[in-house]
Amino acid sequence: MQELMMILNGFSSTLLDWHSRLAMIYLLSTLLIAYIIWRSRGATRPFFAWLFPREIYAHKSNLVDAKIFALNMMLQIGGVFTALAAAPVIAQLVLDSLPGGATPGSMAPLTWGTRALATLVIVLTLDFCTYWIHRLHHETGILWPFHAVHHSAEVMTPLTVHRKHPVYIVISMLIRGFILGSVQGVMLYLFVGEVDLLTIGSVNAGYFIFNIVGSNLRHSHIWLSYGIVLEHILISPAQHQIHHSSNVKHYNKNYGEVFAIWDMMFGTLYVPKSYEDLDYGLANAHGTKIEQPHPTLYAAMLHPFVESWEALWKGTSRDPAVKTARTPQSAKITKTLVE
Repeated sequence: MQELMMILNGFSSTLLDWHSRLAMIYLLSTLLIAYIIWRSRGATRPFFAWLFPREIYAHKSNLVDAKIFALNMMLQIGGVFTALAAAPVIAQLVLDSLPGGATPGSMAPLTWGTRALATLVIVLTLDFCTYWIHRLHHETGILWPFHAVHHSAEVMTPLTVHRKHPVYIVISMLIRGFILGSVQGVMLYLFVGEVDLLTIGSVNAGYFIFNIVGSNLRHSHIWLSYGIVLEHILISPAQHQIHHSSNVKHYNKNYGEVFAIWDMMFGTLYVPKSYEDLDYGLANAHGTKIEQPHPTLYAAMLHPFVESWEALWKGTSRDPAVKTARTPQSAKITKTLVE
């Protein structure tokens, strides 16, 4: 009962936390955007039936999403993830190592221009980190099993963004914390020990805009494309849905979160010319769907360790042409977990 109350309290806090995509303000903006799409496309189903189709929200995959979300929330409330926030420590170490340390003397004055520049640098740094953390998990056999939990979602709702294995979260936080902390340390030095970012409700203005214009549609059944031109600059919800597609032509495409420039720069950008009918979940090299390896919370949490161990000690790596690999041993263990 106590654990349930912790989850409920954590979820209610999430609805008010502008740092979370599930904050009420972002959910309301998503609702408005969805309504405009529904009206403009002349959908025949009533709005809420179109927005919350039973076949998606009652799907077993979505129920696993909810359980993983609850587990990660409990870990967050327990301080597990907070303890790994390395950026402030790294920033201080970098600052102390530079000539003059925290009192560097006459550097760039803090103006609206420098605030905007600092905000842009932080957003670009975070997005660059996200691109490479994401790509590293896709193309490394040891790490892929932990990210495969996210990609094994067979339907997508705004809750799917939280369908992440704790190991994936920890690795992401450590890498992002080291790189972001280093950049923050340099900016603290340049801006006389103070960086005042442009914020909206205490949230980085760049990410506030990203969330308010429909980030929740990235994990949904609603297709929203920005058009061929803009999708070479920004990753649209449609492009991220393509990233989750089991179609072989979409394999390892659109790693970016906010900007498409990294995908374009490193050859992983896919821009749809028009609407594409997508099928989600894991697939093999030929696009043939693979049996769901994470039908339960237990399987989702434990099975990745089995596959990662095999990749490390038995030489099974994630071949660039294969979405996932399940050896007889890992399949047997998964079956045991399910039963």
